[in-house]
Amino acid sequence: MPRIALGLAYDGASWQGWQTQPHGVTVQDELERALAKFAGAPVPTICAGRTDTGVHAAMQVVHLDTALIRREESWVRGVNTFLPPSIGIQWAREVPDDFHARFSARARRYTYVLWQGRTRPTLWAGKVGWCHQPLDIDVMRQAAAALVGTHDFSSFRSSQCQAKHPVRTMLCVEIAAIGSFVVFTFEANAFLHHMIRNLMGALLQIGQRRQEPNWMLALLAARDRTQAAATFSPDGLYLSAITYESRFDLGDLDGAATLLAPFLSR
Repeated sequence: MPRIALGLAYDGASWQGWQTQPHGVTVQDELERALAKFAGAPVPTICAGRTDTGVHAAMQVVHLDTALIRREESWVRGVNTFLPPSIGIQWAREVPDDFHARFSARARRYTYVLWQGRTRPTLWAGKVGWCHQPLDIDVMRQAAAALVGTHDFSSFRSSQCQAKHPVRTMLCVEIAAIGSFVVFTFEANAFLHHMIRNLMGALLQIGQRRQEPNWMLALLAARDRTQAAATFSPDGLYLSAITYESRFDLGDLDGAATLLAPFLSR
């Protein structure tokens, strides 16, 4: 039975996260409905990263097992026929049996796009976060440097998090000012529930000079969610890249360069 990997993009604003729910209003539910119509039978899927309600994906990777034999392009065009405009398959590849969208992933990258301005970002509502107060980019970069490495991220973990432990390895955090946008890039081996949105809340407190940069170190050491900042908006958060071994031959899985270009080029 062939194993197929799919690259998926979606606007998360109208969906209650990735993972299937009894109400059926999730990206996984909608994708599996479309796959069932295309394949003529139920097709369960497994994803690389379970995004939260309102969070988008520029590059989500899923895998599925099916007896259906179709060309890779047919998986893209055929399944997209049954998907709403807010969800779209970007590519399909047949992969080895030992490929697993979640467990084979070596790293995941999220991009947060923030609009910095006095008035709300009307044309990008739901697509970017918003901060109406001035931000000090340099002090946020100083604070973000403390996040790189292997840490206990309990201070940035949702109370609903189901992960077995709070330790994660942050590979990099980058912050770039591009016109009226500030683009935050987080790459780690894995993330906790609400981890990035909680980190964003702390970084913005520091960027607004309400806290000093070393507050980030204190929060890591505290391992106490109640001492950190409030969870920030999901609007500007995108799952933007997944890293796998080259032997799986999935090509470039960085979706930020193309799907976020309208924001990054302004």
